[in-house]
Parts: sequence; C-alpha cells; structure tokens
Amino acid sequence: MMTLKAGRYQRHTKCSVRPVSAVETVSIRKQLEEIEEKILSPRATLSCHSRGRVRPEAECDLRPAFQHDRDRIIHSKAFRRLKHKTQVFLVPSGDHYRTRLTHTLEVSQIARTIAKSLFLNEDLTEAISLGHDLGHTPFGHAGEDVLNRIVPGGFRHPEQSLRVVDDIEKLNLTHEVRDGIVKHSKRGGPILPEDMTLLPGTLEGQIVRIADSIGYLNHDLDDALRARIISQEEIQSDGREILQVLGSSHSQRIGRMVHDVITKTKASGMVRIAASEDFLQMAMKLRRFLDERVYTAPDVFKSFTKTSKIIDELYSYYIEHPDFFYMETDSNFSSGIIARDVCDFISGMTDRYAFSAYEKIFLPQPWLIF
Repeated sequence: MMTLKAGRYQRHTKCSVRPVSAVETVSIRKQLEEIEEKILSPRATLSCHSRGRVRPEAECDLRPAFQHDRDRIIHSKAFRRLKHKTQVFLVPSGDHYRTRLTHTLEVSQIARTIAKSLFLNEDLTEAISLGHDLGHTPFGHAGEDVLNRIVPGGFRHPEQSLRVVDDIEKLNLTHEVRDGIVKHSKRGGPILPEDMTLLPGTLEGQIVRIADSIGYLNHDLDDALRARIISQEEIQSDGREILQVLGSSHSQRIGRMVHDVITKTKASGMVRIAASEDFLQMAMKLRRFLDERVYTAPDVFKSFTKTSKIIDELYSYYIEHPDFFYMETDSNFSSGIIARDVCDFISGMTDRYAFSAYEKIFLPQPWLIF
C-alpha cells in the first residue's frame, strides 16, 4: 500500500459559530464552514478541520477546502480523459455502455446519497469519488495488468491516481481527499476489511470505497446483459441467491445495497462504515460471477489480449527511444527516470490515443497524393 507523501501540511484552524458585528465581513467560505458544523454529524469530517495541503496556500474566500478540491479535479485534464477510457467493453458500438467517466459519476452519486443520509460531508465524499480513478490506464484493468507486469516496481491505479493529482496535475489537494483516493481499491480483497489500516481514515473515504463496489458490480452486470455476454436466464439460474438478496433489477439492487449500508452504519454507532453479512457475501458472490462469466468471457478476453500487446510494445519502444519519447511528449514528463515518465504517459492515454500512437509507430502510413 502506498503511503501518502510526507509533507508539511497547512492546518485549518478550528471553526466556531460566532456573532458578526455590523462592520465585520465574513467570507462566504467561513459561513459555509459554520453551517457544516451546525448540521453535520459529529462523526463528519469538517472542512475547517482538514489536515491541510502538502504545499501551503491561501484559502479560497468562497469555497471550503473539500469543495475546492472537487472543483480542481473536475477541471483537470485527467478527469476529462476518463470519457474515452474503457470500463469493461472495449470500443463498444452502442451508446449506453459505461466508460471510466460514467462509472466515476455513478460512484459519486451513490456515495453522495449515503453521505447525505448519514449527515457526513458531501463535498469530501464527492471529491474522493471524482478523483478515485484518475490514474486508470487505457483498456481497463487489462492495461493495468500489463503495466504492473512490465514497469519496475509494478503498477496500481490507486497509487497512480495519487501521483496524477500530486505530481502530474499538481492539484495540491487536501490530505483527506488524497487518503480516500489511494485507499479506495479492494485489490480483489474484502470490501470492508477488519484491518482499519486498509481503510481510508475518514468515514467519507470509506463510503467511496463501498460505493465503488456497488457501482461497478451493478453496472458491469447491466452492460454484460446489454452486450449479450450473459443472459437474464443465466443470472436467474446461476445467480438466483444473489437476486433474492440484492434484488432482481439494476435499480432495486443499488437501492437495497445503499439502504443496507446506511442502516448498518447507523446501527453500529457511526464508528465506521458498515454493511450486513448478507450484503457482503452476496456482493462477493456477484463479483465472482462477473469474474467467471464476464471479465474472462472469450469475446471480452480476446479484445484485451490484443490491447495488452499495444501497451507492451508502446512501452518497450518509448524506453528504447527516449529522444523520440521526449520529443513526442514535448518534455512534459521529466521526472528524470525514463521508466517513470513512460509509465505516466501511457497510463494517462485514452483508448483511442493509444490506438493512434501505436498506429503511428508500428503501422505503415499511407502516402498522401497532392
């Protein structure tokens, strides 16, 4: 697990509700911070209690810290590129398949619903949600698997997401948002592990971790049905127990899972984000079903085998031709370590950019006739 970069955080002072004299002006940010303290749960992470940023900076007079982070993420180039990155199905012909961007927005909606119902900080929850997959590769997890195999030290998208906001986009986000981003992934393990060191330090970050699972488990199943990788009859036959517990429709499953998290968290005293054993068992069962029937299905796997070759060969070519690489990227990647720079460049590519880069290097270009 990657730890957050050490740094001297700029701490926010404790907010307090106080009367304002006729001649005194209070920033809108201060007023919003005071509203947070009035209405949010004692377990919420208040903006004015943030541990601050790695690099000290003047605070915005309009936006509390976590709202400011949310806005920075939305305006980043990495966020815009998510619209052309694969979620599960590579270059689908239909208009309704999820992309990495729509996945991110669905996770954000689910997470905000949970946070609002528990009177936790929606701005913090949304900022983490919107930033959690910024480091994802082209071609979904297949791209991540290739980079993890060939890059020295391996590759994991949560750590890359943190690198994107810290070193590539230089967004200078708060500690709480960065912590939620780097600890959102399950790595195939439990959604809510007993080991608290594996969980984000805030309840808002823990919400994003479980909302990520609620989102992808349901929309990947929905997309698999749309693509006819699996049939409704198969789910009803082999996943009958899942449907009985979680629900028979897409909306019903999400609704039940969200209600379960809210109910169990409240019942547990809001010490941590919680879910029932039935929920967690069926979620893991659904994940195994998707692993066996969707992610490794011949039609899906065949496409990703081809895209793996694209990433592998692009990486090797750039490493072997550093002059070409730095000319191609206008020296925008300059850590001084070629393997690190190439990894940053490739992981940030959209699917279509990776296709174009591969074609430019490895395929013969047609002569133009004027």
